[in-house]
Amino acid sequence: MDTAVVIGAGPGIGRAVAARFAKEGFSVAVIARSSATVEAVAGSLPGRAVALTADVADEAGLRAALDLAAAELGPPTVVVHNAAIIRADAVGELSAAALLDTLAVNVASVLTAAAHTLPGMADHGRGTFVVTGGMPEPVPGYVSLSIGKAAVRTAVELLDATYGPAGVHVASVTVGGAVAPGTAYDPDDIAEHYWALHTQPRAEWVREVRHG
Repeated sequence: MDTAVVIGAGPGIGRAVAARFAKEGFSVAVIARSSATVEAVAGSLPGRAVALTADVADEAGLRAALDLAAAELGPPTVVVHNAAIIRADAVGELSAAALLDTLAVNVASVLTAAAHTLPGMADHGRGTFVVTGGMPEPVPGYVSLSIGKAAVRTAVELLDATYGPAGVHVASVTVGGAVAPGTAYDPDDIAEHYWALHTQPRAEWVREVRHG
């Protein structure tokens, strides 16, 4: 059975993506810092679901959660990285340490998750790794997020160049506004992009889809 792992499985995009893959018969592992959050998401899904907790900025903790997911459900077919710190901050407002803490979640954890799962996908010649992007253009009031999402685009390009030739589809879904049900940024609508990327024929692979 195919397995999807959703990192950053909160009540918005993370839940919607997990539900979209569960609807297609995937076993799903959901990972977030709060046990209450992941248990609520896992409990709402049809089929087999596993709730795991990890702080994605903790490399060892994230790797351990990914190992638990694989032990419970098998190697992942799809990994979705949806974790981010979203905060308003201006140039010079954050200390260097605070900026690095933000980038540990928004960027470094993407590479941690990729390094831990993509080699196995490449060995099997198939798999999908999708990162939730944002900030199509940098915004002065969201400096750390603008920098982080720009770095995510670069990370996706590098991961695609490294693992794409082995059959792993690496892409991002760039969300250009505040996510809320019933709006132009409804999480259920956004989740369709993740499924579409997973099911794209290889000859039609794209590295980025923009919503809004």
